Amino acid sequence: MSEEWKGFTTRLLHERYQPEAATGALTLPIFQTSTFVFENPEQGAARFGGTEEGYMYSRLGNPTVDALAERIAILENGEMGVAFGSGMAAISHVMMGLVKKGDHIIASDALYGCTFAFFQSILAERFGVCVSFVDTSDMQKVMDSLRPETTVLYLETPANPTMKLSDIRALAQLVKPHNVKIVVDNTFMSPYLQRPLELGADVVVHSATKYISGHGDVVGGLAVGSKELMTSIKKSFLKDIGGVMGPFDAFLLLRGLKTLTVRMDKHCANAMKVAEFLRDHPAVERVLYPGLPDFPQYELAKQQMNGFGGTLSFEVKGGVEKGRRVMNSVRLCQLAVSLGDVHTLIQHPASMTHAVIPREERLQVGITDGLIRLSVGIEDVDDILQDLDGALSK
Repeated sequence: MSEEWKGFTTRLLHERYQPEAATGALTLPIFQTSTFVFENPEQGAARFGGTEEGYMYSRLGNPTVDALAERIAILENGEMGVAFGSGMAAISHVMMGLVKKGDHIIASDALYGCTFAFFQSILAERFGVCVSFVDTSDMQKVMDSLRPETTVLYLETPANPTMKLSDIRALAQLVKPHNVKIVVDNTFMSPYLQRPLELGADVVVHSATKYISGHGDVVGGLAVGSKELMTSIKKSFLKDIGGVMGPFDAFLLLRGLKTLTVRMDKHCANAMKVAEFLRDHPAVERVLYPGLPDFPQYELAKQQMNGFGGTLSFEVKGGVEKGRRVMNSVRLCQLAVSLGDVHTLIQHPASMTHAVIPREERLQVGITDGLIRLSVGIEDVDDILQDLDGALSK
């Protein structure tokens, strides 16, 4: 790739990309195969022994999947990427590669429900890893939670669904002297809007199902970090536990990535207008969106992110019953979990994505019973506003 090209979208499309060698195909083929043929027994032995590069079996490596892993590493400005069968596979494999029995994790107190459950019900209760859920937007609380056995600081920023931000750069400066690794879930932002490794994080993870895909037709996960760590995770945990991505899923994600920047620009523009509309609507109690000047961490959002994203949360006056009425009244917005789709998706965290978190703990971090999460799509924004206004008026 010529160093002449500096733009993110140009790099996304062209850096370290060549038409497929055998045929000249512009789009990378789907290598839909479970195994690969060796020229002779010696070659097979050399590949399994690690003395010769090459493919052996698609659980261990596949050209289409590896192309996606390389692409996300380029975009996150990391040394190596690894692809997984889901976002939770990425999170669980990375964390198992970083902690052992007796270690301590500090995690954001507002987390995606399945991440919370993995930390508490599996790592803590089954495997003896201690987890402290902390308001990671508060530097003092993080500092007070550090222990000699702390090995990982795990962040969602923005947090799901409260949109609370954590200052990655400041936290890196705080915990790195204590030999603590920082893992950041960057699903809400994508590498176009936020690159945690450049701010001091050690590993970035994505549910690629969301903005990386963008089209709601694939489930996948991605992680990027140092070559040493990612190689260890791929050759040990991914190989032996097997949360691998299939080549067709990788193909779909590579396709989705090509339009990441134009989609994210539209998501951000629409979300800003929706947030402003909801903020001023008489039926709405509050709106949580980093792009609003009255958002508590608005200045940090401008410093840390290149845009404010396409997801927001809001609370309707009258609590959960009025919120349920809104979700039952929308016609354009689709009542569905997930986010990052080209379609606008609306859902109720307390009873859906975050239902696994005990109510008392949900309320403490701001996930109220009446909170609604909205993933703003790329439809014409006036139609989104008309739909929301009609539902709120009812």
